[in-house]
Amino acid sequence: MTVATLRFASLAAWLDWQQSLHPNAIELGLDRVSRVLRRTGWRAPVQPVFTVGGTNGKGSCVAMLDAILRAAGLRTGTFTSPHLVDYRERIRLDGRWVSEASLIAAFERNADALGDDSLTFFEFNTLAALLVFETHAPDAIVLEVGMGGRLDAVNLVDADVALVASVSLDHMEWLGPDVEAIGREKAGIFRAGRPAICGMKQPPQTVLATAQALGTRLKVFGRDFDGVPRGTDAWDYLGENVQWTALPRPALAGATQIGNAAAVLAALEQARDRIPVDRAAVERGLKSVVLTGRFERRPDRRGFEWFLDVAHNPDAARVLAANLREFPVRGRTLAVCGMLADKDIASVLAALRNSFDAWFAATTDGPRGLSDAQLAGHARSLGIEMTCAGDVEAAMRRAAAAASAGDRVVLFGSFHTVGPALSLLPDPL
Repeated sequence: MTVATLRFASLAAWLDWQQSLHPNAIELGLDRVSRVLRRTGWRAPVQPVFTVGGTNGKGSCVAMLDAILRAAGLRTGTFTSPHLVDYRERIRLDGRWVSEASLIAAFERNADALGDDSLTFFEFNTLAALLVFETHAPDAIVLEVGMGGRLDAVNLVDADVALVASVSLDHMEWLGPDVEAIGREKAGIFRAGRPAICGMKQPPQTVLATAQALGTRLKVFGRDFDGVPRGTDAWDYLGENVQWTALPRPALAGATQIGNAAAVLAALEQARDRIPVDRAAVERGLKSVVLTGRFERRPDRRGFEWFLDVAHNPDAARVLAANLREFPVRGRTLAVCGMLADKDIASVLAALRNSFDAWFAATTDGPRGLSDAQLAGHARSLGIEMTCAGDVEAAMRRAAAAASAGDRVVLFGSFHTVGPALSLLPDPL
């Protein structure tokens, strides 16, 4: 047994230790993490790797990639962040959470390889995922970028196909002040001579320039591939070499999901020589895909519904507003909103100003948390009246007491809002 094993026999103890391992919660860069990974003896994957980045939509793209690959009979390994309820959500094998035993074994290898270096919580998590996938050898690996791309720990792995779902304003203190600066960071996951997918019809110029400078084979939505709605239940995928008409709409609700699905199919089309996927697998995957906390519906026995969405930046808030319009209810729409202090709160609230009949402010926990009173103050400056309702659980009780049959209560604003709510709600519809 190693010293690490003697000191940290449980997953909870390991996670507590990792939180304090590095002096900064976020420190972008690949030098430290690459040294540690090299000392673990890790071998780069021989199976196809899809790396998914972007400001919004990357979680949906990862979920659809995983669902379609598994529907095609392939064993998958997926890495996402952050988690909502349980840390093991971040690393999945064939759609199932990684076991504690596998995680602890990976943590031990990481700890033994630290040397004089330290890692952030996310970096430790990323290396653990890579070690788990090395051990279990899935047929395909899907990695979700944590923040940015160029200097994110996930970028230690060379993507066979890179996918940037979208570029918009978020994490500006780390990634830059505008979409061009942020686009340059997102495009950092591109590789020379390899394919990349952009899910935007008008990408930032930095995304196009990065691809050109590297010799990346960039495919752009609306130019090289497309997704066209067909009525309310179907859509057409128009790819370079594949045209599939009347596909089922993704099981994920929302107007943006056809675009996300088209980007996913474009990525799979670029990998078709190594992992052929037929139409039947695409249909099964689109019908079965699940992604918790993204415009997700949950019934309530009192006759109203809960809607959960982690929307926490202006573009995501605009998408949420559009989704609420696309899926109206006969009653009122109430909001339980909780946000982190470092987000663009004013722009998020402004995008949703006309979406709710009543607002309840919830306190979010943690060092980046925001109290209900602080959030309500931001809202008041925009002319939005928001009731201070305590923590997420208390705010949910206040909103439920105000709701009637036919209403819906929308919980949104952060993973730190949706996560605590999940254990308090019934199963999804």
